[in-house]
Amino acid sequence: MDLQILWITLIVILFTGFFVLEGFDYGVGILLPFLGKSDSERRMIINSIGPFWDGNEVWLIAAGGAIFAAFPDWYATMFSGFYLEMFLILLALILRGAAIEFRSMREQTHWRALWDGLFFVGSALPGFLWGVIVANMIHGVPIDAHMNYVGTLLTPFNPFALLCGLAVVMLFALHGAIFLSLRIEGPLMARSERAARRIWLPALVVFLLFVTMGFFNTAVIHHMLLDAKVMPLGYAMLAALIAIPLLLRRHHSGWAFIMTTITIVLASLSLGVSAFPNIMISSLNPAWTLTVRNASSSPYTLTVMSWLALTIVPIVLLYQGWNYWVFKQRIQPHKIGHY
Repeated sequence: MDLQILWITLIVILFTGFFVLEGFDYGVGILLPFLGKSDSERRMIINSIGPFWDGNEVWLIAAGGAIFAAFPDWYATMFSGFYLEMFLILLALILRGAAIEFRSMREQTHWRALWDGLFFVGSALPGFLWGVIVANMIHGVPIDAHMNYVGTLLTPFNPFALLCGLAVVMLFALHGAIFLSLRIEGPLMARSERAARRIWLPALVVFLLFVTMGFFNTAVIHHMLLDAKVMPLGYAMLAALIAIPLLLRRHHSGWAFIMTTITIVLASLSLGVSAFPNIMISSLNPAWTLTVRNASSSPYTLTVMSWLALTIVPIVLLYQGWNYWVFKQRIQPHKIGHY
């Protein structure tokens, strides 16, 4: 296989895994102020992701490292163009990790309320900003002939990108609500199922608005909806999304979680396949668009990296699988510990 295609495929897989796994993490944090009616319930909500949240972020670190090594020009242009977004994502992740670790160090109500609020912000903001980044990458950003970003800090915050950010937050909230219903016992489990049913319709409406707006403004989504090779992925994604409330009414939360996972996976694959070989579209001139060919490292670098990935990635996957298996038990109200 062409090494450039191999590495862009691996990067898409890494980001897809990040959005699936960190997606329910973010969703849980988004729902914390709304589902946690008491301190013990909020502790249960946080404990539901306690063994997983930091491991899930490894997928983002791996994806960023893969871009840096395999497509350095893409890395440089993306991080300069989305400097503000990346900085805010990093700040949000720091606040989120601090909130998980610090909230239980004191018993005062205002202390825990402060960290719970920061946990909410640190969960909602990254999902929104990743939606903004993805929307701009497929819609187009001002990139000149030298692969330099020539826009301003506020250029990425256009209506299409803001709508995509909102759609990502809604989808993550739905994903997180269903995850909670699988991880927690007691009244909070039933409340999580009800929250998932209530979130589903607004999430579907925002998602369809984003797709409709993208159809008329973005060649990638236009191609995704009309190309015969990609179109089945879009219809399968929509079918998975529509099936979620039917499964929740029958209390099949496990299958509903699989459907939200499929929705995220197919959305990533559809956008990736539709954009290929482009990886960062220039809104100034199509000839200045970054592709897997003009933004990649040398063949030697890609070869060495391929052998390293072949050695390391299976170990990481085995460890994460083992972690999820060990902590698969539901959290019970009478067995609340401090993570």
